[in-house]
Order: sequence, then structure tokens, then C-alpha cells
Amino acid sequence: MKRLLPFIIILAVLGVAVGAGLYMTRSKPAPAVAGNPNPQTPGAKTPTLGAVRTGVPGADPPYTLGPANAPVKLEEFGDFECPPCGMFHPILKQMVQEFGDKIQVTFREFPLNPPHQHAVHAAAAAEAAGLQGKFWEMHGMIFEHQKEWKVAFDSRPIFEGYARELGLDVERFKRDVQSDRVEQRIFLDGKRGHSLGVNSTPTVFINGREVPFEQLPPERLRVLIENELRAAGAQK
Repeated sequence: MKRLLPFIIILAVLGVAVGAGLYMTRSKPAPAVAGNPNPQTPGAKTPTLGAVRTGVPGADPPYTLGPANAPVKLEEFGDFECPPCGMFHPILKQMVQEFGDKIQVTFREFPLNPPHQHAVHAAAAAEAAGLQGKFWEMHGMIFEHQKEWKVAFDSRPIFEGYARELGLDVERFKRDVQSDRVEQRIFLDGKRGHSLGVNSTPTVFINGREVPFEQLPPERLRVLIENELRAAGAQK
């Protein structure tokens, strides 16, 4: 990953320059996970999500979970090394389990390097696994073991171990991690993120409208999804 890596870093640096203060704030009040809820204050109004944003295309085809005709489309811009992204991972899994085919999830690569030294390698590992049909399996494994690999001197052998556990062709995986195709996918996702005003992670959009960070705990996110289903005339 040599030719496009400088451009990936430039995109990330632009994001950090614009949103460094916000990112540091986000790193502290991470989304509550199931069993440790942070419910919306009784009587509080559901926030307005604002206008729909279109932006430029990202990597195509994107990695998605759920049907294309789902009434709720959730798009996450994430950094595998970002602690709040790691805490949002089980929340998103919970929403997929609860809403089934009423929701489609798209994950977009948005590695912040700096400050995250392993973020680009993690994104490349997920994308390389995706070329063998195991993007979501690698996505889950990387997030679920975030605390282990993020402190490593070199995370790449660890990701190769994950590829082996997932039954991937490891030699192909090692080649794909360095490939132009993987680099281009990461670059295009970053470009899309910046066109939408993303400057920190996780940034989540529901049906093209940004979800305020404080609305990402499960009890609050669930309300937003249910509102979208009602607006679409769909039932949970």
C-alpha cells in the first residue's frame, strides 16, 4: 500500500484537522452497550436529523448487510482502531438482530492515520478479506479483538492470523492487502466521507441524514430507526 497511502493519510489528516476536538470528545463518552444503557431522558424530543446528504460515491460495490430494498439504510464511517467505533460495533449488531430485513447496513472505511497507526492496515485487512467473501467476518474479528492488536508493534501478522482462522487463502490475502484494488476502495470510501462532511468516527447516517453522536446508544438509535420505519409505512 504505497502509492495511494499518502492520499489516504491526507484525507485522514484533513478530517483530523477539522474535527480533532470533536474526536477527542467522542473518545470519552462512547456509546453505551447493551446491559449498560444510556436511555433518552423521558419526555425529551427525538432529535431532527437534518437534510439528506448525497456526497460522491464510495467504493463500489459497498459491503452491506441486509436487503437493498430495506426501508432503513444505515451507513457507518468507521476506523477499526477507534475505541468508540469498537463500542458501537455490538450496538450495530444488536440493531441488525432486532430489525432484520427492515434495515440495511453499509460500512465505509475511514481510517484516521494519524493518530491511529494501525488503522490503515486494519482497513486493508478487512477489504482483503472481502475479496474472498469474508469482509463481515473479518470486520467482526478485528473489532472484537481491538484491544489486543491496537497495542502491537506490527499488527499485520495478527491480521494474517485472523485470515487463517477464517479459512482464507493467506498468501492471496497478503497480496491483496498490498493491492491497488484494496487501496482504491479505502481511498474512495474516505473521499465519500469527506464529501459528506465526516471528520471523526464513528459517523453514522440513516437514510442519508447524519445521526448525532449522542444518539448512538442503543435505546436512542432504536427510536430513530423506528421513526424511519413509521415514516416509510413499515412495521418492525
